[in-house]
Amino acid sequence: MTRTPKRALLLFACAVSIGTIATAQKKNEKKDSSKPVAPPVQLIYTAVPKHLTATSTEALYSKDVLKSPVTSVKSTLTGRMAGLYTYQASGQPGADGASVSLRGQDPLVIIDGVVANLSIFNLEDVESVTLQKDALSTAMLGVRGSNGALLITTRKGKPQTQSISFTAQTSFQSSLGFPKVLGAYDYATLYNEASLNDGLPLRYTQADLDAYKNGTDPLGHPDVNWRNEVLKNSSRFDRYTLNASGGNGFARYYVSLEHVNQTGFFVTSDINKYNTNNQFKSYVIRSNVDINVTKSLSGGIYLLGRILSGAEPGSGTGNILSALVNTPNNAYPVYNPTGTFGGTNLFQNNILAQTIASGYRLNYKRDMLANFYLKQKLDGITPGLWAQVKTAFNATLSEDNNRSKSFAVFQAITTTTPVTYNQYGVNGTQANGNGIAYQGRSNYTEISVGYDRAFGKHGVNALVLANSDNTVNGGDLPYTVSGISGRAAYNFNEKYVAEAAFGYNGSNRYPPQGDFKRAFFPAAGLAWNVDKEQFLAQQKFISRLKVYGSFGKTGWDDPGYFSYYQRFFDASSVYFGTSAGTQTAITEQPLANPKIDFEKANKFNAGVDAAFLNNRLTFSVEYFNNKYFDLLQIRGRSSSIIGNSYPRENIGINRYTGSEFKLGWQEKTAKGFQFFALFNASVLRTKVIYMDEVFRPHYWMQRTGWAVGQTFGYVAEGLFQSQDEINRSATTVGYTPQPGDIKYKDLNKDGVIDQLDEKAIGRKYQPLIFFGLSLGAEYKGFDFSALIQGVTNRDVYVGGSSIWAFQNNGFGQAYENNLNRWTPATAATATYPRLNIGSNGNNHAQSSFWLRNGDYVRLKQIELGYSVPQKWLARIKLDNIRLFARGYNLFTIASKELDDRDPEVISAFSYPMQRLINFGLNIKL
Repeated sequence: MTRTPKRALLLFACAVSIGTIATAQKKNEKKDSSKPVAPPVQLIYTAVPKHLTATSTEALYSKDVLKSPVTSVKSTLTGRMAGLYTYQASGQPGADGASVSLRGQDPLVIIDGVVANLSIFNLEDVESVTLQKDALSTAMLGVRGSNGALLITTRKGKPQTQSISFTAQTSFQSSLGFPKVLGAYDYATLYNEASLNDGLPLRYTQADLDAYKNGTDPLGHPDVNWRNEVLKNSSRFDRYTLNASGGNGFARYYVSLEHVNQTGFFVTSDINKYNTNNQFKSYVIRSNVDINVTKSLSGGIYLLGRILSGAEPGSGTGNILSALVNTPNNAYPVYNPTGTFGGTNLFQNNILAQTIASGYRLNYKRDMLANFYLKQKLDGITPGLWAQVKTAFNATLSEDNNRSKSFAVFQAITTTTPVTYNQYGVNGTQANGNGIAYQGRSNYTEISVGYDRAFGKHGVNALVLANSDNTVNGGDLPYTVSGISGRAAYNFNEKYVAEAAFGYNGSNRYPPQGDFKRAFFPAAGLAWNVDKEQFLAQQKFISRLKVYGSFGKTGWDDPGYFSYYQRFFDASSVYFGTSAGTQTAITEQPLANPKIDFEKANKFNAGVDAAFLNNRLTFSVEYFNNKYFDLLQIRGRSSSIIGNSYPRENIGINRYTGSEFKLGWQEKTAKGFQFFALFNASVLRTKVIYMDEVFRPHYWMQRTGWAVGQTFGYVAEGLFQSQDEINRSATTVGYTPQPGDIKYKDLNKDGVIDQLDEKAIGRKYQPLIFFGLSLGAEYKGFDFSALIQGVTNRDVYVGGSSIWAFQNNGFGQAYENNLNRWTPATAATATYPRLNIGSNGNNHAQSSFWLRNGDYVRLKQIELGYSVPQKWLARIKLDNIRLFARGYNLFTIASKELDDRDPEVISAFSYPMQRLINFGLNIKL
């Protein structure tokens, strides 16, 4: 089914590459010009020297992006940029991209000046990734500027001889952070103990325990390590990339083709003619062409085609991971002596059968992006004036194919002679279905006019643009953001900079003011390049010193789907009278909000950027204070008595403050040895200024005034040690405690533990601190780099079936941390409450007992490379051959409170984080 689009992409790549190269070479024969054409102006105007702007920005370039053997460009940013916090919650192939947070917000992703929800593509296509942090840098985004922006600029051709690069690399992956489960004997022993604690009869006899311990009856008393049965120790990740670039004064081109093949860790079987493992494949093609139509008119065509395909077992990856959590080692044997899959009435989904005998599922994603621009210099009117037109198109489609099938399991009845089997389920019922998971398209149009000129000591830079971004998702009505925006900057002798920007735009999903609802979002900033002052002209210590600051108002567009209209939905059919006929009921939900508006933020930013000792020592520090207001929230005092849901209203206020630091050193000796070290750290504080809370009688229960997303629960005071201690303590509503249960603090001193005793828990007064340290060195063809990143003052909640024993209605798994349970003999050292079967309303309540230290330091990446000397390559006409080896997620220092779980992927229901050992070869000619 996918052969046609893959072949079309490959043919398209070849055609564009050959045609572009031929055109460039033909023009080279007629004209030799080394003057490059200016790149297209992007939505956020960045083509200005950094010392001539007051904005807060930070860039990461392709050399560092390529050091991480990952598929998502977001994952390459971990630990490398101040203010950007990343969190990877899954290691699943094709879905392992890290989520990113810029100063506490989810930034907008912009690719070559156009908003795009893409992060998985050829990393070699990335020229740079720029963070736009403050109001001044994002003001031109208007209603999409409050969260900051992550600006991805792709590689463009240069007027130079054609260069071709081929990279082949392979990685070996292994999983991190699995919780350690108990063997059958320990499981059964603890289960009996839990039964006694709950006043239930023992489930296992001494004969059962002996059989589990000695392994004498694998059919009736199995002990199966299910992770060893269904998971591989390692898997593969292969990537192949080919790109070419070059051009002349007339045309410049960059074209690339990439293929990625990443496999998962599920075992497979030769009985299948199809793959049942997790697998992710991608085919990505890019063509960026810039041309000079005339001396004053230039243009470009940027194309991206992407095919992603994913595969997994028919039962689904999530269901298999869930079964590993909810199935104890003694549930059933893998196979019966007859060769059938083992199972019971309670456990009818044999995990190995789920993995290799449930068929398969496929997903195909297809994306096409096209970006066109024309730029006309208007020096005939006045030098430095230009105008540009840009348009972009994006189409995306995701299709699911379901080829899953059923299987049967058999339970041996060992009390009969011969042994008989009970069958549960049926074999071979095949599902054959496909459907569109989602589809969408967008088109973007922009017209801009810019001016860039110097008058002696005076420099002027200005830009005004009008744009419209129209998006359609599935069957929804179009979502359109449109308006105008602009920027103007003045500098005197490159010492003093004054800058202002604005966005005046809005979308079509608010109560209209005319055709659209729009708003004005201004920002302004000042910068002072102190190093250019006359009193520092003779000194050699300071290489660069800039002081800058900005303030502005930004917006965020989160309207919902025409929520200012009162909407009605079909409900279930109902009977009227005595008729057998039915009628469809109509429900009204939720209430409309005709006054819904944009969310907004007032942002202040100030910083110092400096370099010393001929740019060997670099230092920067920034402080920001962002107040987010008119946040859309549902009122806490809403009442269900009206029979409907309350709408979101612009009532919330939050504040985000913090600081960012960067310190770097780079050195190159006379003998050619060079090295660098760059440290960054970020401090983030958040606070809820206002939210419409439900009535809470005590101050400690209130959410206002605490951190955004603050965890609330009971304050644990250890474990009850005796019945006498229980008798002297507050009672618990609806529960009778026993020794070994968690004891909670009675905050209001009323003698009862209830919701009035819940308060903020964890390290509530300490800011989140995250950091990264990049190191590197080069000498005589050898190069080395490493990245260490981490976070502190981070709490994680560890409750649930992947840490509590005997969940899943009492039939779930148990773990090594459960061995540290409370008993009279272990009372002094116990770190886990007394055991019980199933859910426990007291011990499993949300409390500080289950809130753990989530701090960690990780050796995120390390790389060693060797470039073959040029003198050896000249004979075979190659520019460069580089061999490299990389490690990713190599080593982690985390709290022992996490019981060896990975600090980012805590839950066993999630696909684990992967450690990668990567080897590669790059050839350039």
